[in-house]
Amino acid sequence: MRLRVLFLLVLFPLSAVAASLPVPDQGPALRIQGSNTIGAALGPALVKGLLEHQGLQAVHSEPAQGTNEQRVIGKTRQGKIVTIEVAAHGSSTGFTALKKSSADLAASSRPIKDSELVDLEPLGDLKSPEAEQVIAIDGLAIILNPQNPLTTLNTEQLAQIFNGEISTWEALGGVGGSIHLYARDDQSGTYDTFKELVLRLRGRPLAATAKRFESSEQLSDAVSQDPQGIGFIGLPYVRQAKAVAIVDGDSQPMLPLNSLIATEDYPLSRRLFFYLPPSGHNPWAKALVDFTQSSKGQAIVAASGFIAQQVQAMSVQARPSMPEDYQAIAREAQRLTVNFRFEEGSASLDNKARQDLQRVVAYLKGHGKLDRQVTLVGFGDAKDDPQRAALLSKLRGMAVRRELVKSGVVLRDIRGFGAQMPVAANTADEGRIKNRRVEVWVY
Repeated sequence: MRLRVLFLLVLFPLSAVAASLPVPDQGPALRIQGSNTIGAALGPALVKGLLEHQGLQAVHSEPAQGTNEQRVIGKTRQGKIVTIEVAAHGSSTGFTALKKSSADLAASSRPIKDSELVDLEPLGDLKSPEAEQVIAIDGLAIILNPQNPLTTLNTEQLAQIFNGEISTWEALGGVGGSIHLYARDDQSGTYDTFKELVLRLRGRPLAATAKRFESSEQLSDAVSQDPQGIGFIGLPYVRQAKAVAIVDGDSQPMLPLNSLIATEDYPLSRRLFFYLPPSGHNPWAKALVDFTQSSKGQAIVAASGFIAQQVQAMSVQARPSMPEDYQAIAREAQRLTVNFRFEEGSASLDNKARQDLQRVVAYLKGHGKLDRQVTLVGFGDAKDDPQRAALLSKLRGMAVRRELVKSGVVLRDIRGFGAQMPVAANTADEGRIKNRRVEVWVY
């Protein structure tokens, strides 16, 4: 799919950040633990942004005692020092730290697991909209050495490669002899996401021969220097390596492009999270979450190489493989870089969709699109018969309509395309959930 993105940004208003947050007499004002993907650069950048927004001076970061740990420091006008600690040892460690009360905020590059949710029940419901905060979208890029001629792989091939079942480049139609595997460490949310999206769905473990890395940068650089190498990495860390297009099930081949990751159509896209315990949370943690969701915070997300949740309009080229009615919409309208998705086994919008409603309404108001300028396009999965899938896809559009109407949006149309145009394989629940989506088109 060739997409031309028009950079029509909508500013998501900054939630009320306390004018003056309490400064502790000793110790850090805030402790963040978890994802290396977030904690290496994005987390510290957001913390710096918050401190500067709060009016602190001489804001800077410095290494802390442990590897992949740092402190962000600023000074109040009264000369008091404010320190925020960021430890980046993997998503799992963030939830463990919450349980041990050694962190105030967990950074995670995967959703919280059911077992962790139960474990942390004393802190409140970490799946509530206030607790589970999607702060950015990331794509897992599959990277090769720049000299490798392969351009496309499917998710089944990826599972076979990283399991060791496919062990030579010749077996994939390439050249170069044996395949060298590079992977993140067991504590990494990046590895967790790859395991969930690629390996576990196909019942395969990671090959023991894979070289493991705690650092995303080191992994990427190792692949870019190894003609026989292949690895998986967060989007900002492709660096000198080459990303390949990915196919999942009957989807089109998709490169990890910003527009395809923003809509979460790209097969290996993922959400990055802050988890804020609802019970007795640290005011600095709440302030950081609010700042991150603001236009200033999302600008930092984009500047850090991730995909910001700012609504943009993009032109989509009509292709013969698309349904004719969908082609007609594509020729006349532009698609917003938002897909509304739903809670598992439910017609209720998920937490990200609830946040995105505000962004979409702000965009429509800012561009004069409130009155009959919007068409919602729903999709489903092939689990049910085609007629039922078509009906359910339209009902999902109507669920979004109900929420938009509350903000004064009058729709032009709601269309349902059933199980057509899948973006993921329908062979497992995860893929079916991804295919159940509602697109937003503006005229």
